Amino acid sequence: MKLSTGRPVSGDDFFDRENELKLLESLVCDGNHVLLTGQRRMGKTSVARELGRRLQNRGWVFLFTDVQGATCPEDVIARIAEAVHPIRSISSAFAATMKRWFTENLDEISAIEFRVKIRAGLNSRTWQHHGKQLFDDCAAHDHPVLLVIDELPIFLKTVLDENDGDRRADEFLSWLRYVRQSSENRSPVFLVSGSIGLAPLVTRLGIPDRINDLHDFRLKPWSRKASIECFEHLANDTGLSIDDDVANAVYETLGIGIPFHLQSFCAHLKKFALMQGLDRVTAEDVGEVYRTELLGPAGQKDLVHYETRLKDGMDDECYEMAMEILAEAATQERFTTDARRCLEQWYSQVMTDAPGRIVEALDVLVHDGYLEAQEDVHRFPFRILKDWWAVRFRDHHTPLGSRLPDQDRSGGGSVGFRGRSSDPNRGGRR
Repeated sequence: MKLSTGRPVSGDDFFDRENELKLLESLVCDGNHVLLTGQRRMGKTSVARELGRRLQNRGWVFLFTDVQGATCPEDVIARIAEAVHPIRSISSAFAATMKRWFTENLDEISAIEFRVKIRAGLNSRTWQHHGKQLFDDCAAHDHPVLLVIDELPIFLKTVLDENDGDRRADEFLSWLRYVRQSSENRSPVFLVSGSIGLAPLVTRLGIPDRINDLHDFRLKPWSRKASIECFEHLANDTGLSIDDDVANAVYETLGIGIPFHLQSFCAHLKKFALMQGLDRVTAEDVGEVYRTELLGPAGQKDLVHYETRLKDGMDDECYEMAMEILAEAATQERFTTDARRCLEQWYSQVMTDAPGRIVEALDVLVHDGYLEAQEDVHRFPFRILKDWWAVRFRDHHTPLGSRLPDQDRSGGGSVGFRGRSSDPNRGGRR
């Protein structure tokens, strides 16, 4: 097993997930379209690719496309066409319907050139027709087709940021649902995934029915046992000598079994051992590397990703609420119902629907794994994320419970700010 931090893995480098893959394979083979969800860095793309590899061994055609960089539906259709290019019976049939754009044999052009030519033939009036034709050509293929569309929510967020974005996003999702339903249990079978949640996004838009035909499949963290076994395999295969209690110390330090961060921890420990000239890594070294490497400058790029993706999936008001909630949960160890009431009152001065935006922010934070609900509080399940947020905001966050007078925290009296200016930017917002 190779260290492959940040890159999808498959084959011999793929670890565990046998039960999940068996269930996914069964769902897909029965013709179910799937929405693959899970926390950040949980390995959703790796699972999708491994599923495709295994289905290929059973005679399926596996198509994978990442639409993160797409800016319009025409781009999405062209990227799917690029994935189709190597399957000549499908790409030739599709090219024949757009023959004015093709003067050469498909064997003479690359997949990227095929995408460029297809994109040149698409516009806002024709993408639905040609896109439907592409899927019909997939359905007519002799073998079943699995189509994975990765980072679909990122594409939709790009569309939403443009003029008339809500309508255009709805138009695309409605069309994609129509295409799925018109297949009448034929391929292609769709598997949709992304690093931000699709369900919270369509809920915010008020169109959750656009994806209600997708089977929601949640990829959960590894168990302690699987996490320890994976780490020990990584250490052994990369030549890192460790004490018997190191793998368990790594799991305890992280607090949750996320594949990417287990790989990252192993990579940082190996680097630490080389730089310190150590023959063997101990549990004490785990704590040192956690503090100085994973939470230090070397680990920032991995953690900043969490904030970036959070911002990608929210509008400005919801994102501001989410940051307040995360700062409170990190610095105070939890986000309580009392803190929630204080946040509602605090922001009601400057926001028309503060309670609704808090609900929206919490839905995203729980769905995407930043927080988990425990009775009447929300906490970080992932220690490194909590510690990172706490370090960032411990000197810059006023606890929500201290922003309002006692009578306001209990729900009575008029809202006041303990003699401060009524501007909520003072003392609480950054």
